[in-house]
Amino acid sequence: MGRRLSLRAWPRSLTFRVIAFSTVWAILTLVVIFTLITTLYRQASERGFDSLLSAHLFNLIGSIGISDSGALTGSPDLGDLRFSEPNSGWYWSVEPASEGVHGDLHSSSMTRTIPSPDVADVPFNANFQRSYAAQGIGGEELVVFESEFVLDAKNRAARFRVMGNKTELEQEIGTFQRRLLTYLSLFGIGMIAINAIAILLGLQPLRRVRNALAMVREGTAQRLDGRFPAEIEPLANETNALIENNKRIVERSRTQVGNLAHSLKTPLAVLLNEGRALGGAKGQLIAEQAASMQKQIDHYLQRARVAAQRDSVVYRTPVAPLVQRMVRVLQKLNPQTSLSLSLPAAELIFAGEREDLEELLGNLLENAMKWAKSAVSVTVAPLASSGDNLFEISIDDDGPGIPEDKAREAMKRGRRLDETKPGTGLGLAIVADLVNEYGGGLVLERSGMGGLKAVVRLRSLQ
Repeated sequence: MGRRLSLRAWPRSLTFRVIAFSTVWAILTLVVIFTLITTLYRQASERGFDSLLSAHLFNLIGSIGISDSGALTGSPDLGDLRFSEPNSGWYWSVEPASEGVHGDLHSSSMTRTIPSPDVADVPFNANFQRSYAAQGIGGEELVVFESEFVLDAKNRAARFRVMGNKTELEQEIGTFQRRLLTYLSLFGIGMIAINAIAILLGLQPLRRVRNALAMVREGTAQRLDGRFPAEIEPLANETNALIENNKRIVERSRTQVGNLAHSLKTPLAVLLNEGRALGGAKGQLIAEQAASMQKQIDHYLQRARVAAQRDSVVYRTPVAPLVQRMVRVLQKLNPQTSLSLSLPAAELIFAGEREDLEELLGNLLENAMKWAKSAVSVTVAPLASSGDNLFEISIDDDGPGIPEDKAREAMKRGRRLDETKPGTGLGLAIVADLVNEYGGGLVLERSGMGGLKAVVRLRSLQ
């Protein structure tokens, strides 16, 4: 089935890109929302704080009077218990602001005088009001609203101050920000998770297409079956059309190969018979050349058949049963030669046709049995270090072997290194062509048994 993506392939994954983009966008959106809400909350809180101080100031002004002797009088009740708690950060005070006024008043929370800046540094506005920051008795940050107000017809004036604890305001804003951040984080995590699930579910049909294609490639299915979304259905239909077209190409190629073989079979048989009937050196020459033509035609027809198959749907051929059967047959035909077989525990599936693997093994085994003195060994094993699903077939014999400089020449078409043995010189060439058509490899080297070791590497499906 479909393989999992490696870490290196993830950046190229459509799923990764969509989820990453949506996640980044969600985070940026939540950051903007957090910034906007906290900014609006701060502005609203500060406006409310200023409005509260302004209301307290006007309440304080309305609660204070002056006696005939110029003494400040009154018992303001601003309706806030914090003005009664010592050093609470909430204070009010009334001080003389003109001649003829004496005495001062302040809230019970104010245990010592809090200085105010010079008028030149923080001037009054047209309404004789000003606001500024100051440090409270306990080190807290204060916002002070101050106003000078005329108390009677003699223009005797007093300075009124109301002070609010801005540190409390900042703490409340900080608490709100932390709660908002927690809620938005939980919401963001849930949103990203739901978004990722939605994307994965939305891309599930693509994974179904990939798995269906893998089944076609492995030979367990002939086409893409199932219902696909409207966006993917045209792709599935085109893929099925391509598969059907490949099948037609293979069938047409096989038909043409068969037709060619049949059309040449009769003329070659006539040539063989005429050569034998003619007798003599010329007749023998004609018969030999006709037989050679027959073998050459078989060889190239085989290549054409494999080439036609190579770009079509992959076939599945279990390796172990086929090798065991061929070893049994050759052992019966060559009882004088010891033939051993080693197979892997795991099942191997050759990505090709059974007839091709039979011809490939048959040529190599016949060659080994022909040259072996007493023993031939066959080993089939997967290549664990390969990332391309390859397996290896090794055939060793204890014969004379082939010199290293002659190994390449032995695989050339029609080349025979020893004319004393029967054969046409096409066996290794056919093997080399078959292996090459399947994208594998063939190596001839010295065997540990003393003779030749032929190593074939082919692609497997498992």
